[in-house]
Amino acid sequence: MARILTTSAFHLLIISSLLSSFSMILVSAEDHEFVKSMDPELFGLKKEKLTHFRMYWHDVVDGPNPSAVTIVQPPSNSSQTRFGLIRMFDNALTQGPEPSSKLLGRAQGFYGSASQEDISLLMAQNFAFVQGKYNGSTITLMGRNSILNKVRELSVIGGSGLFRYARGYALVTTQSFNASKSDDAIVEYNIYVMHY
Repeated sequence: MARILTTSAFHLLIISSLLSSFSMILVSAEDHEFVKSMDPELFGLKKEKLTHFRMYWHDVVDGPNPSAVTIVQPPSNSSQTRFGLIRMFDNALTQGPEPSSKLLGRAQGFYGSASQEDISLLMAQNFAFVQGKYNGSTITLMGRNSILNKVRELSVIGGSGLFRYARGYALVTTQSFNASKSDDAIVEYNIYVMHY
């Protein structure tokens, strides 16, 4: 009889423990935080700094080795602005405006003619660096580029590697543009980026 009571007490203890654990799981699931503040130093983020980059973006649409290709043609009844045109690019980023200048990285992304009234592009691109301490890091830019304006501004919306948590802006100025023959362009980018 004592053995039956010991076995029953043992089973009762196991069932009680399981029920208690189950109820704790339910309670802790309800207490799960969706969002919480964190100390930036846990990620090695110390002092934020401002860095200025100046480089030249080479958009080659024509010739035997284009760096930008049309992936969507504008409709046949398109406006003067080529509304609907989309191009994907992998453009050289160089230290100077000459195509033979030192390669700093690649601009990879797309642009589309997004206005029916003026020549304005929606641009989304990563500047992927291949030189020095920034090799392997990227800066991500996005925004409206009204190419007939002397200076345009794009937003720095993020980055990777040394540019995690990056924010800032880029001032964009066309150096040369061959609209009559090829659409090839050389564009100066002055990027001001806050990063850790």
